[in-house]
Amino acid sequence: MSAAMAAHLSVVTAQSPSLSAARQSVIHLYRDFQRGVPEIMRTHQVDLPMSMIRTKIREEFERHRDVKDLAVIDILLFKGRQEYQETMNAWKQETHIMRYFIKDDAPPKPQGFLEKFLAGRD
Repeated sequence: MSAAMAAHLSVVTAQSPSLSAARQSVIHLYRDFQRGVPEIMRTHQVDLPMSMIRTKIREEFERHRDVKDLAVIDILLFKGRQEYQETMNAWKQETHIMRYFIKDDAPPKPQGFLEKFLAGRD
């Protein structure tokens, strides 16, 4: 992959001047992710339905819906852009992508001594 291809996905990090500008940036990032789902599936050979990937993207954005602090939103935007660029440039492996889906399916960890003992853990 050439440096020019990687550079075309990069976005200059800047502080948002207002909440409405930050909101527009978040919407833009969300749409970029949603538009990139077919490419993500093809590049990473993800064997999941497209709807499941789109739903997971929406869940990740909904998790931070109530954030109102502009500095925190800017940090989340930076991290989101970084995730997008790493995913689209295939700098992530399939296992990195699948971790988002494994978290939901994992059984709960044993809490007490007896549960840990019966599960075979220390």
